[in-house]
Amino acid sequence: MLPLPSEQRWQCPAPVQINPELQATGLCDPLLAVLQRRGYSDSAAIEALLNPAPAPDPRRHFPDLGKAVQRLRQACKQGERLAICGDYDADGMTSTALLVGVLRHLGAQPQAEIPSRLDDGYGLNSGMVERLAADGIRLLVTVDNGVAAREALLRAQQLEMDVVVTDHHTLPEELPPLLALLHPACTPEHSPYRGLAGVGLAYVLAMALARNCRSEQGLAMARDLFCIGTIADMAPLQGVNRRWLIDGLPALKRSGLAGLQALQQVAGLDDAPVDAGAVGFQIAPRINAVGRLGDPQLVVDLLTTADEDEALELARQCEQLNRQRRDLCDAIEAEARALVEADGDQRSPFLLLAQSHWHQGVIGIVAARLVEAFGLPVALLASEGDGRLRASVRAPRGFAVDAALQACSDLLERHGGHPAAGGFTVRAEQITALHERLNARADTWLKQQGGLRVVEPEALVQLHELTPQFWQQLQRLEPFGSGHPAPLFWSSRCRISQQRLLRGGHLQLTLRQGDASMRAIAWRWGSEENLPAEVDVAFQLRLNRWNGTEQLQLEIAALRASSGNGLMLERCNRQYWVSRDGDALVIRNAAGEELRGQPDRAGGCRVSSDHPSGSHPYVQALLQDAAMAMGLAA
Repeated sequence: MLPLPSEQRWQCPAPVQINPELQATGLCDPLLAVLQRRGYSDSAAIEALLNPAPAPDPRRHFPDLGKAVQRLRQACKQGERLAICGDYDADGMTSTALLVGVLRHLGAQPQAEIPSRLDDGYGLNSGMVERLAADGIRLLVTVDNGVAAREALLRAQQLEMDVVVTDHHTLPEELPPLLALLHPACTPEHSPYRGLAGVGLAYVLAMALARNCRSEQGLAMARDLFCIGTIADMAPLQGVNRRWLIDGLPALKRSGLAGLQALQQVAGLDDAPVDAGAVGFQIAPRINAVGRLGDPQLVVDLLTTADEDEALELARQCEQLNRQRRDLCDAIEAEARALVEADGDQRSPFLLLAQSHWHQGVIGIVAARLVEAFGLPVALLASEGDGRLRASVRAPRGFAVDAALQACSDLLERHGGHPAAGGFTVRAEQITALHERLNARADTWLKQQGGLRVVEPEALVQLHELTPQFWQQLQRLEPFGSGHPAPLFWSSRCRISQQRLLRGGHLQLTLRQGDASMRAIAWRWGSEENLPAEVDVAFQLRLNRWNGTEQLQLEIAALRASSGNGLMLERCNRQYWVSRDGDALVIRNAAGEELRGQPDRAGGCRVSSDHPSGSHPYVQALLQDAAMAMGLAA
């Protein structure tokens, strides 16, 4: 749901003067402005983004890689049974499938062991270790978990089991006993391996083992799973993540994995390319749905089978669980919205909502939707039994979830997370005190925000510039994701020539600007507020495929009324009348003194006359605010 114009504040990006040498990259000015604002200030930096360096030898970056490979090679030579202990999210399931597939190909007998989200909780536990040891297993490999499983690893040591841990979660102060550890934090400080998710570490281990065994056959399919898990886990798209995705994504369409082909079929991707967006919005949710509602072994079987008929049947089961997940999310969201709206103007700054019957597997998804709808931090709680509730927390940018939970740690039984998301377990009798403390923290944050959601477009573009050539240049910046999001553009003074509310609460618009016309979509609009005839739009550019046709469209992130021919601007308790004279900007103060500015395409605005104070920082900031408000600069 988009923020209403009354709920938002558009924040001007810092002006940039485009470096002339960057023109050699072949990118247009708006894209160069985006990159410069993100810190890519020279052609070498942009070239490294567009064409990252090959991955260096991982043996020089992971101190324990040699020990891990040696033990696994022994298992492959002897046909040894071993357990791959994963996690129930997409990263953990794809990591597990990747190592099961490669180790099976190299002669070992791996079996997947993934705990149940509802019955076992996260990660390796002592019960799993004891059961596996009793079954004759003497080698465990953890993927996407393990560093926090101290009790389980101590038990494995007592039972004389070898354990290789591959994990990317926060390292404890004291490591548990293990044979070898592959962790990004163990690499050199500026290593390109620092951003790997669990599936990336599994891929590093698989590659090193296959090369040691002089058999790289099957690694192409391992790379396919690396792509799926990395995007699904929202790992930062930098370093080797970016290099391997650029190499691997184009091959996903023709993947040799029967399971991935079947997932593409049930997701309706037959005629569409499988890019980062398709993975993130079409394939990954169908995998994640299994971990949330079903048995993760289903995904491992799907991604390791060579039987096309079996793969299609398993993919259909994933699809059924995904539909169930959508229905559950819609039902919980409707109930949660009703609880929030029942509070009216007394709405809490931190939305903490609890219902015993809510499903723990999907409350995180719903919490994210509520953040989008209300612009506030949200915690949804479901019953864990025995007087405890388990929560998923999501928050807007700027509100640090991990810091907030740490500040409440004395009230919580368990907690964890990062700035944007987290989770905790709390006893029912502590909820009131917890909510009061979180409300106080959120109230302080909201006051700092001015009570408004901030919209931060990165570059100004005109609708007539959004051509197939512009789209091709934008594609050169792919893949987009964590650490490198799709650019947020904006365009001013767009007339709404048509609007239609679609099923599902989505709003479809036709926008005109001069002779140019573009279709735009606002997902989950959910507002009855009347739109002005002329608007400024903040958007991401998408390629819409429908019935065999392709059309560029704007995916709207925010709307506001255009300023028209003039507006009143207040700055430092002074009022200024701002108007346009063609492309020029005219600013008058209360005394009738006039300042003229000329916006440039780099996002800045320079004084267009010999004004005595033209270089003063206050005047420069005033020009930039006025140009932004009038839609003349980014």
